[in-house]
Amino acid sequence: MSVEASASNPAVCLVCKDGCAGLQPHSWRKACVACGCSTVDHAPGSHADDDRRMGRLLTDSPCAHLTAKVKGGGGLRLYKRNRMIVTHPVVSRKDPTFSTITYDWAPAGLNQKLAKQYMELIPESQRPVSGTGGAVLRRRHLLSQLPVYDQDPVTCQSLASEHEVSAMLLFVKRYKMEVLGVGEVALPGDSEALREAANQREAKEKNHGDEEGANHQQDDSIVAPEESANGTNNNTPYRCSSCGDDVAADSPAIFAQRAGYRAALWHPACFTCAECSQGLVDLVYFWANRRLLCGRHYCQSVRPRCSGCDELIFSESIHMTQDGRAWHHHHYCCWKCGQSLDTPCHH
Repeated sequence: MSVEASASNPAVCLVCKDGCAGLQPHSWRKACVACGCSTVDHAPGSHADDDRRMGRLLTDSPCAHLTAKVKGGGGLRLYKRNRMIVTHPVVSRKDPTFSTITYDWAPAGLNQKLAKQYMELIPESQRPVSGTGGAVLRRRHLLSQLPVYDQDPVTCQSLASEHEVSAMLLFVKRYKMEVLGVGEVALPGDSEALREAANQREAKEKNHGDEEGANHQQDDSIVAPEESANGTNNNTPYRCSSCGDDVAADSPAIFAQRAGYRAALWHPACFTCAECSQGLVDLVYFWANRRLLCGRHYCQSVRPRCSGCDELIFSESIHMTQDGRAWHHHHYCCWKCGQSLDTPCHH
């Protein structure tokens, strides 16, 4: 089965392909009953679903400007996903024609020349060109790096009490205020312009009386000290905060507001999770202990994640196994027959 066919039919397993008739979700495990593969391997949903999830994630964070209110949505916000269409002339003996390349996502706020430069600096297999493996990979990373059940209690099946729901809501509120961010792409020398734009967004939110937004915009605790500036004069090269190599002054780089606009920047291919090494999907990062993390690995660095259902555990009682894995008590079992994993079964 082609990548294009798989992308157009998200119910088909991207691993088993024709071996799976389509996603049949387990009642609590994030897997397909038919083939046993993860739901991520089926890439369920659509771009519209993704944009709603991303809108919810970025709302009430310093990145809320990347969302827009849904008319009649009761306060819901939608991710303003930036798509890019590149047109190339096709020269032939006949009248000239044009070919187009559509990217399902591209960095926001760039002219097309700089956006194309950015795309050329990430591995070709990761470029989110519509209908290709790169676009499918982007959707799989959205589902795996930013699980909806790490941000929305309504999608969690394991929250057993109002206390656990409240604990999760507080957890999500805190990471939105303290660690969540979206990388910005610009030339290395444009860090001050990015900083000024962030200040203007903060001032605009204050003028609109948005206290919560103002509280978690950039402040002195986020901005790096003046003496740690990266490439502040012509004699000081810009260096990638990951690999340590130089970043050319005419080459796009990624900045992270949480890390300080003057303190750090990254090559596009180096903007990755410190735990799983995956490129951070749509440049969404979690900044903790001076490291870039994807949402999945940040959340499970703070809360235990159940090895059965993959959801974060907010209950006071947790089952821990000798290998260090955490489980909800009722999920420490064979997902097919329900028998405790301490008792051998035939599945």
